Amino acid sequence: MAFDASGESGFQDWVGDVPHFPQSQAREAEAKKKLVVALDKPTVDEARKLIKRLAGNAGVFKIGLELVMSEGGLKLARDLRADGHEVFLDMKLLDIGNTIKKAVANVARSKFNFLTVHGKNRKALDAAVAGRLQALDDGAPDTLKLLAVTVLTDQSQDDLLEEGLAGWSPLDLAVHRAKMADAAGFDGVIASGREAEAIRAATRKGFIIKVPGVRPVGYAAEGQTRSVTPAEAIKAGADYVVVGRPIYNAEHPADVAKQIIDEIAQALADNRF
Repeated sequence: MAFDASGESGFQDWVGDVPHFPQSQAREAEAKKKLVVALDKPTVDEARKLIKRLAGNAGVFKIGLELVMSEGGLKLARDLRADGHEVFLDMKLLDIGNTIKKAVANVARSKFNFLTVHGKNRKALDAAVAGRLQALDDGAPDTLKLLAVTVLTDQSQDDLLEEGLAGWSPLDLAVHRAKMADAAGFDGVIASGREAEAIRAATRKGFIIKVPGVRPVGYAAEGQTRSVTPAEAIKAGADYVVVGRPIYNAEHPADVAKQIIDEIAQALADNRF
């Protein structure tokens, strides 16, 4: 038995050799899993230094186009996966169906956890699902979750108009694309926290919502036209928050990451009351 002042008797049962964590510790562990740190560094050496400086204060590492295009970027992603870290390849694939299918199959065989595909049409989405299925049929592990990019977080109403999408608001387009991804068999979407609540209501239970462009309290939006705080994202229904510049540009990245984890943990607590 372990002493726990919050329990009715002051004691709690042990499970095997490990006691139940107090609620605050369990919530902090849950919050850390929801923090995705963007390794948006120009070189692998700088990314490795950032990982070390984070001191374990990240649940998922995101590797995007900048790092993948640097020497050794994809190898770093594979090394992180081999070391047991969850890895999010933010490739935002958009091509003809055959190319997407083959690319997704290769990613699935590499045992990565998340991959993004632009959610602009069913052809791309269906090809990605087919690629993952092909890899599974070939014996690949069932680890890869497909996420559709809805509307980029730096896009405004004017940007959509420039693309020829007159009559669509970022909210309406994000929900439309999320529903399309859900119907195609995707695991979730990438969407602004401002659209998360509406997407949660429009999609199936368990559908993943990963929110990028997140800025902790007190940090500038830095070009993100639809940014939210970690707490706002979680309260709106986000499963993960993606944070880049506030962490990797900080003098002490681990401190900022810990601040974000604390914000997420508090939002989780608030959501349960």
